[in-house]
Parts: sequence; C-alpha cells; structure tokens
Amino acid sequence: MNRRVLVIEDNADIGRLIELQLAPIQCDVRWVADGLAGLAEAERGGYDLVVLDLMLPGLDGLEICRRLSSRDVRVPILMLTAKSSELDRVLGLELGADDYLTKPFSVAEFVARVKALLRRTTGATAKAADPLVCVGALRIDIARREVRVDGAVVELTAKEFDLLLHFARAPGRVSSRAQLLQQVWGYGHSGYEHTVNTHINRLRAKIERDPENPQFIQTVWGAGYRCGEPSPQDL
Repeated sequence: MNRRVLVIEDNADIGRLIELQLAPIQCDVRWVADGLAGLAEAERGGYDLVVLDLMLPGLDGLEICRRLSSRDVRVPILMLTAKSSELDRVLGLELGADDYLTKPFSVAEFVARVKALLRRTTGATAKAADPLVCVGALRIDIARREVRVDGAVVELTAKEFDLLLHFARAPGRVSSRAQLLQQVWGYGHSGYEHTVNTHINRLRAKIERDPENPQFIQTVWGAGYRCGEPSPQDL
C-alpha cells in the first residue's frame, strides 16, 4: 500500500520535484500551494507525513504547526525552510515539527529523511510482545502511542514519542547523539547533533518532575544520554 504524503509548498518547482522523488518509494503525493488550504487538508487526516514549507501565502508553516498541535492532529511533519537561523529551526521543532531541512537541500538527504519519518508510521513499533513499556512512574502504551507520568497523560510529538521509547526500552544503556540520529531519526549526518539536544530538552520539560535534575533522560557527560533506572520510591 502506498503512503500518503501532503506537501504544503508554494514553490511549484519544489512541489513537482518532491512528487517526482517520492513516487519511486511508493508515496502518493497531494501538493497544496497555500497555507490555509494546506491546513484544511491536513486536518482532514489520512496522511502518513506532511512536508511543510515555512514561508507560505495565507498562513505560514509555524502557525500551521501550532494549529495542528492544538487540534490534536497527530502526523509527522518535515519542515522546509529557507531561513537558516537556529531560532527559526528551534521554533519549528517547539511547535510540533519532527524534523527540518534548510533550502537548498540535497534530494538524496530529503528522501532519506522522508523514509525515516515514514518508517515509524508502519505500525512496526506496536509489537504485541511489548505493548506497554514502564520505567518507574513512566508508562508508554506503544499501540496507542500514549505516554503517562504519574498517571497523567503527557502530549508528545511523534518524534518525541519515538525518542522516549528508544530510551525506555533499554534503561541504563547510553546512546550518543550520533547513535540517536541513526536509530531514532534514521539517518546519520554530522552537524545535526543540535537536533537531538533540542528534542531532549523538550522531552525533559514535558516528562520530568524537575527538568534541571532529570530522572528519566539523564546526561552521561562525554558519552550521550540514557534512561535512568527507577528509584525505589518510583517502583
């Protein structure tokens, strides 16, 4: 079965290029050139991925991210941006984008990012053998993609969920930033380690009782990160 990809991009050349490049990996592409129309189409649902330009007529990409998040539309988002400042990239991630590419981008890298984002929507992670992963007060329902801390539901983006699940499945195991890029994002490119840092910080802010003294996602200086073993009071 082909995967459905919504492309919200006002540049016709880029829109056609994306359609051309995604056809060989069995993707049906719906291309929309306007922000408002793109938001309405995303809200209809049924898409496995949204490729979203930052600068759009009608409604910009950041506002689309914000509205999709507020309306609980859960779909991986790959943001395309002509802006190269760290602030723009971080803001996009903060508002719900799962990954980003700065224009101009490599076609090969774009396809690799798309493949990585689509892999986690195949249902492969919802294994019957481990439908629930627990670490102390943290509960992860894989099939429902639901996270609870101390019984309260925590809203995570698709990438934040995958990152947390990676850690929770192997408490105590240390993963470097490069390993996380390969194992969670599905690609290994030097220079993108700050993407990992941003997601770790956002995840801590949502699940830790004290983000400055994290218990679930701990830093191992000079090595990477690990999921901390639960303390006796958390068992």
